[in-house]
Amino acid sequence: MKNLITTALLVLVTLVQAQTTTSPSKEIQVNFQLTAQGQPSYTVKYKNQDVILTSTLGIELKDIPALEKGFSMINSSEKAMDEPWTPVMGEYAVIQNKYNQLTLNLQQKETGRLLNIIFKVYDEGVAFRYEFPKQPNLNYFIIKEENTQFNLAGNHKTFWIPGDYDSQEYVYNETQFSDIDVSKLDMNNGIGLKTIRDNHRIQSPLMMKSANGLYLNIFEAAVVNYPVMHLNSVPAKYQLTSHLVPNAIGDKAYLQTPAVSPWRTIFVSDDARKIVASKMIFNLNEPCKIKDVSYIKPMKYVGVWWEMHVGKSTWDFAGSQNAQNAADGSLKPSGKHGATTENVKRYIDFAAKHGFDGVLVEGWNVGWEDWFGNWKEDVFDFVTPYPDFNLKAVNDYAKSKGVKMIMHHETSGSVANYERHLDRAFNLMKEYGYPAVKSGYVGRIIPRGEFHDGQTMVNHFNFVARRAADFNLMVNSHESSRPTGYSRTYPNYIAAEAARGNEFNGWSNGNPPAHETILPFTRLLGGPMDYTPGIFEIKMSYYDKTKTEQVHTTLTKQLALYVTLYSPLQMAADLPENYERYLDAFQFIKDVAVDWQDSKYLEAEPGDYLTVARKEKNGERWFLGAITDENARSSEVKLDFLTPGKKYKAIIYQDGKGADWKDNPKAYEIKTMTVTSKSKLKLNLAKGGGTAVSFEPIQ
Repeated sequence: MKNLITTALLVLVTLVQAQTTTSPSKEIQVNFQLTAQGQPSYTVKYKNQDVILTSTLGIELKDIPALEKGFSMINSSEKAMDEPWTPVMGEYAVIQNKYNQLTLNLQQKETGRLLNIIFKVYDEGVAFRYEFPKQPNLNYFIIKEENTQFNLAGNHKTFWIPGDYDSQEYVYNETQFSDIDVSKLDMNNGIGLKTIRDNHRIQSPLMMKSANGLYLNIFEAAVVNYPVMHLNSVPAKYQLTSHLVPNAIGDKAYLQTPAVSPWRTIFVSDDARKIVASKMIFNLNEPCKIKDVSYIKPMKYVGVWWEMHVGKSTWDFAGSQNAQNAADGSLKPSGKHGATTENVKRYIDFAAKHGFDGVLVEGWNVGWEDWFGNWKEDVFDFVTPYPDFNLKAVNDYAKSKGVKMIMHHETSGSVANYERHLDRAFNLMKEYGYPAVKSGYVGRIIPRGEFHDGQTMVNHFNFVARRAADFNLMVNSHESSRPTGYSRTYPNYIAAEAARGNEFNGWSNGNPPAHETILPFTRLLGGPMDYTPGIFEIKMSYYDKTKTEQVHTTLTKQLALYVTLYSPLQMAADLPENYERYLDAFQFIKDVAVDWQDSKYLEAEPGDYLTVARKEKNGERWFLGAITDENARSSEVKLDFLTPGKKYKAIIYQDGKGADWKDNPKAYEIKTMTVTSKSKLKLNLAKGGGTAVSFEPIQ
């Protein structure tokens, strides 16, 4: 009898220590329990299929016992939430934020310390975070490592890039999970700075597909005062464990209670469209903290930028370091500088003629001659123009044409120097009426020893957005840590690069045709990307007959990217003279909106294809973009997203006869037809091709 009573008590204790919650649709189930050692663990199921097998949670602390084992549950609570919100800009006029929440309050018996683990379960996935309450036994503390496990249920097809502390600018590898191995990659990829320390460490967001057709994605949301999470993989065991990017002395994060970790997220669905359409990452961030958002506006722009990448001009004024000074010590012009007053006026004229909002100018300020690769601290002051760039004259001319200038701040990775000059640089922007800045972080970081993805730099990128908000300015960061939805909290953080952009096609082995079909499943889950599409002169041999580089695309795929790769800041990246030769195709770039009231993901398969339709924010026009990988593709899509009872003029920009991304990339045709919501549209995409369509209501 005594043994029976003891067994019954043990079963009761186990039940008390376990909790289950589901998504609003009941399709996703999360089970939480403490192991026999008192370690938090969880599992995830989707429609009764295993997604995440038993995986443990825990935090290692520096110099004090870990928050991993010896816990008991002192309380738990559940609540159902439905909190729709309105973004300043975005893919939808209203974003639904509906989830079920489970909060576990734990106490470590040996130390008396408290730890909360919070789960939010959405219809498209699971999010959880660690919460460190204010408590006598834990005040200031240093995280040595976060040991969050994701034990997968199988050997999934995986889209991955190396766990580089300093760059995400990689082509995605498509392999089975068991074949993840950085050492097998060709690293001749155009990336100037690499910091890779493990052959099985990869980056999130990590997109996967199971053999039985489940789509999974592991990512994070609301990375604030915390380093970026990479993932240590054990390919043979189908296991992932979080790895936090260290600082210069090897520590991961410095925190003080009360504090929280970022949300760890697991997307899961049997429909790939639900992954790319999800706004779970944004929902997990705090609401907008900017009171006056009137200055935050979408923009289409052109700029002095691509001409440097194709070798027509240079960022620097004086050329090489050895030839930069005249006899009197002044800068000696090389004759190839792109950011001259006259050249910029040419771009301003083009922007005004074709209705663009802004003009970006890179290379306008002194300092470009000798910084690259030298780990030099005081390179740019962000206020002093080169002798051939008249700051006032350029801005006065732009103002007379109704065009805004976009500032460029290349920090050269010298972050301490940028922060010292930041307010003066922003004051200069306000003086001349610049609404937005494109910042760059090429090179190794100063303070020396820090990484792009460490806590220090995450705090810097977020600080620049917050400080810009004080000046009513927008920020578009390049070479930053990848976004995790912070643009909900500070929507003036209008866009970022933080992935391999279009520029790599100009001077490296480029981006394969599948690249843009993967980005919406990975990088774009965290926020808008400044990919700089719109390249019409596709082969670099046009500029130099000895060059073999090219954009891995057809011309009409470049048009479709304006719809498939969301950003409220979109560049028409090619040279004005190239657009002048293809004005009929250029019309789509002029017409396409960049801010939306609704989006419909019609077709989606990571690494293969994507078709998206979007309705402009303050109007009745719709736009459609369809892209494919290296394979030609035909499909038929319903136009039932159009308003019933209305007729629309559809202008279709499609690959022409014989079009091919490699051999015949500029073949295209444009046709017009009348359609309704009952119509179907046949899409015929060439290899590496795309289709772009505008739908205008017929009055």
